[in-house]
Amino acid sequence: MARPRTHDEALRLRLLDRASQLLSAEGPKALSLRKLAGDAGTSTTAVYALFGSKPGLVDAVRIAGFRRFEARLKAVGSSDDPVEDLVRLGLAYRECALADPRLYSVMFTRALPGFETSPEAAELSRRMLGPVIDAITAARSADPRADPAAIAVGVWGLLHGLMSLETNGNLPPGLDAGAAYERALRAHAECLRRP
Repeated sequence: MARPRTHDEALRLRLLDRASQLLSAEGPKALSLRKLAGDAGTSTTAVYALFGSKPGLVDAVRIAGFRRFEARLKAVGSSDDPVEDLVRLGLAYRECALADPRLYSVMFTRALPGFETSPEAAELSRRMLGPVIDAITAARSADPRADPAAIAVGVWGLLHGLMSLETNGNLPPGLDAGAAYERALRAHAECLRRP
């Protein structure tokens, strides 16, 4: 008779969620594997069995976040107006960040001192921008001087900067964050229509 599997996907997801909560709310010092295991109703042995180490756990949190973002951005799809597609991608980026701000925070910070991103997480973070690069490429196809990857980094900087301001509560009081975000995104995207 086979032994029952005790370290299942549900436990893995609970641990990832709680780890992202601890990291974003209290910082790296709060991520004690003993505390994490206790909060998830399991043992540190389970944490090590599933993730190998604390850096392995943090990397798994980041990978899960990048996969969610990539899926959300791919779901936007494309139309015959790549500039509007870029706006829709930016709005999807914001929705994803606001859906789980703790995870968003861990994805884009050095969660542990000396933490090194794994090759898988680095590749996923690059791949996440694929739909943005595709929209920019389509919008700028008539201009051979355009570098879609460089423009995508600028767009990402705009999106990430605005989201960081919003999620950290640094926007001016009374500002409609969603409307301001969309206006800034549209103004930036419309520049792609110009030769």
